[in-house]
Amino acid sequence: MAMIRWEPVGELHTIQNEMNRLFNTLFDSPAQTAGAGSAMRRWVPPMDLVETGEHYVLRADLPGLSEADVNIELEDNVLTISGERPIEHDDREEGYYRVERASGAFARSLTLPEGVDPDSVQAHFDRGVLEIRIPKPEQRKPRKVSISLGDNAAEPKTIEGTETSAYAGANTGDPVSAGR
Repeated sequence: MAMIRWEPVGELHTIQNEMNRLFNTLFDSPAQTAGAGSAMRRWVPPMDLVETGEHYVLRADLPGLSEADVNIELEDNVLTISGERPIEHDDREEGYYRVERASGAFARSLTLPEGVDPDSVQAHFDRGVLEIRIPKPEQRKPRKVSISLGDNAAEPKTIEGTETSAYAGANTGDPVSAGR
């Protein structure tokens, strides 16, 4: 179980953002028009990010879209998902109708940890849910280095650790590596 540090100021910021989003959607009226009389509503698809043992798994709900409507880009450790959901209603001259479903262009970005291999990122789209699997970067594993102690040592002693400099092999007794 991972421990997560609680930051009250961050929680307040999150609450403020949610309240702003709620008030913005409350006062967005479907009567607002742009261009040819289409309703303008900002659409931000919801996304979940889950960490498993070997992957980060990102799931985005994109109802009404196909895989051709979605763009996924990975540049400088920033993963960007973008696309557009078209407006699906007709303009009417008479009568009253209500449009609540948001449409339009969207883009969501998140920064990936250093060391992620861009070629190993996989995306799968099924029934309006986009799933992106991002393998975690490999952690550097410790390496065993044998060191002989003195000229009369019968067996080399093994010390566990990581190689931290270019001269780490200088004490192996190997005349070639000692001269580096």
